Amino acid sequence: MDNQKCYDKLALMHPGARCELDFTTPFELLVAVVLSAQCTDKRVNLATKDLFVRYSTPEDYASLTVEELKPYIFPCGFYNNKARNIIAMAKAIVAEHGGRVPADMEKLTALPGVGRKTASVILSVAYGIPAIAVDTHVFRVAHRLGLSEGKTPDDVERDLRAAFPEEQWSRLHSMMVFHGRYICHAQKPDCARCLLRTDCPQYTNIIKEEK
Repeated sequence: MDNQKCYDKLALMHPGARCELDFTTPFELLVAVVLSAQCTDKRVNLATKDLFVRYSTPEDYASLTVEELKPYIFPCGFYNNKARNIIAMAKAIVAEHGGRVPADMEKLTALPGVGRKTASVILSVAYGIPAIAVDTHVFRVAHRLGLSEGKTPDDVERDLRAAFPEEQWSRLHSMMVFHGRYICHAQKPDCARCLLRTDCPQYTNIIKEEK
């Protein structure tokens, strides 16, 4: 598939693609992304609506105990581990970065509970730095469209970075997330709505599986 054609058609299908997590600061976004692991953005937004009113800065979270934080994030699942990571992350940001979320991949991934995917979201969404965060949606769509055969998220990220110019990375990520979330579903992709179906290497196989 022609990469620019793919990008242009994704743009036609998802003109409003964006991060759907609610936040007002880079740190709030970081907390929301950590909470979004194996949880929907809608559920995270419901939890952070009250959480961010009560606690908003790294200093706020650094002073919390796990038991104090858990009631706010309970609906997001894996709350014990997420609470520990958020508190440890906040302490590191206060101690090592003066209370500011770093705008650097290496420094971000050195924070407790922050992997490359989370760091890429922060760089792209909070700071406008080109990045491609490979979540389950991006991973699935990249394979179905033949953009990558990578076995790991890091492999897929490398393939996408090589296939598209840097200025397209962040928007590409958002559009691929929207595509996976709203059209190219894991179980029953809505191929009838997809402008890329005639170019999709998996389209024929998907149709056969559905019959």
